Amino acid sequence: MGLLRTLKFSLLVLMLASMHAHALTVLDVLTDEQGKYIGPSVEENIVSMDTDKNGFADASEVRAFLERKHGKGYESALLEKFEASVNGTSCNTPFANKLYVSN
Repeated sequence: MGLLRTLKFSLLVLMLASMHAHALTVLDVLTDEQGKYIGPSVEENIVSMDTDKNGFADASEVRAFLERKHGKGYESALLEKFEASVNGTSCNTPFANKLYVSN
């Protein structure tokens, strides 16, 4: 029983060490020597999302940006709700349907 407990503890230590090393790698990429954040600003991200250059990033541009960074289907459930809200199809009460009908 003692050997099994030692092995479990060793495995836990190795897992924590590897997670810590990964966090330091990400932190090193996003910070300078003084620890100041040097990654892209919110404004820079929005400008890169705004592919049609109309001054704002719409739902489809946000989806395309996030999928470019994180892969196809990234947070698709959340982004579908966002797009439904933008398109006016998220409210399914009977009286609201008349408000969202496009002519």
